[in-house]
Amino acid sequence: MKNILLLLLSTLLLYSCASKKDILYFQDSTTLNLEELNQEFDPIVETNDILYISISSIDETVLKPFLRRNQQLQQQPNTTNPGLDGYLVNIDGTISFPVIGDVGVAGHTRDYIEDLLKEKLSIYVKDIVVDVRIMNFEVTVIGEVENPGVYLIKDERVTLPEALALAGDLTEDGKRTDITIIREEDGVRKVSKIDYTATEFFKSPYYFLKQNDLVYVEPSAKGVKKSGFIPDIPALLSLFTVILSTVILLTN
Repeated sequence: MKNILLLLLSTLLLYSCASKKDILYFQDSTTLNLEELNQEFDPIVETNDILYISISSIDETVLKPFLRRNQQLQQQPNTTNPGLDGYLVNIDGTISFPVIGDVGVAGHTRDYIEDLLKEKLSIYVKDIVVDVRIMNFEVTVIGEVENPGVYLIKDERVTLPEALALAGDLTEDGKRTDITIIREEDGVRKVSKIDYTATEFFKSPYYFLKQNDLVYVEPSAKGVKKSGFIPDIPALLSLFTVILSTVILLTN
């Protein structure tokens, strides 16, 4: 009986401990040393995006017909409520721009849209300068992170490590080998699994996050146990320690 209890106690102790391999990030980081960087990221405008479009010229008076009333009153984007002075990309992929009408923008980069608008506006305005920004570039990080939430990315460029850092990094109960990214692309929802202990994801299309991506960090076995779905190992250890001590006393 004593031997059985000792074996069971040893097994529980091993089960309750997380190994170094479960915790460390980028365990094969040496493979990245001197690796050539060839990843470029330019966000693609999608339906339901909100665009802030700024136009300027030497003669500012000629711009008035091309500005909506609220844009005439302020030249800085309203970040607290972007819908007030932004252009919503309609379900058909267009925005409605003053004077020139509907302009197809979905599926294109900001540079392309700037050139397109400049071409259309140059008919009416000389030396036109156009600047386009995505106002609702947001990513959502939930699960086993310190500060889950929705994060607005002002420069429209964020990597998975940066997003996790914004959320305060993974908790000690976060499962590093199984991070889920849910992305909507071309009307299709895509789900990818990332192993954060390896560097392979640096080369994947999910290294750079897109607007409205959802990042979910699953709980580890330890985290699930804390939620009450599997036995509380420390409590069991205490119980078996008491039993073992009692058996030893009785057998001596």
